[in-house]
Amino acid sequence: MGETLLFCFLFALITGGFLAFHFTPGDGLTVYDGAYEPLRGTPMSDAYASILRISFDVDGGLRMRQLHHKSLFVLILGVCVWVVLARHRYAIAAVALCVAGGIAGYASADDVLSAYVAGTIWWYALHLVLALAMIAVLVKASLWEAARQPRTLGLMALALCIALLMIWWI
Repeated sequence: MGETLLFCFLFALITGGFLAFHFTPGDGLTVYDGAYEPLRGTPMSDAYASILRISFDVDGGLRMRQLHHKSLFVLILGVCVWVVLARHRYAIAAVALCVAGGIAGYASADDVLSAYVAGTIWWYALHLVLALAMIAVLVKASLWEAARQPRTLGLMALALCIALLMIWWI
């Protein structure tokens, strides 16, 4: 279970890195002038305008947003199952980090975070800290599980296939 969650998180990290290069956090008011015709000329926050730009103007941007959302959904679903099955402190820490990451991610869409996290550097720092903490918890838990039951190359390949299947299926 730990390896599957680790692969789901790595997919979320890769897609999140792509999205971070194109996202502009900020609550400053801008007039949208992108490809999405119904909202052209509408005043909105910089953050929301950048999400629309990612979705409609960046090649593969909408697909990356969908993959990012799906991989995080599978991760949260997997962590909930893991809490029920494992019942140890790593699982509880992963749930707390998933909740914090979910709030930080969804609050980014119209930059609700700007009232609490001032500046672009702090926005990226918050996401980086959450990502590093989550990877540390998942790696530590995976090592803890591997110490109890050694992993094989076949099991690792199976975990990767399960993660890919879940992300594409949902």
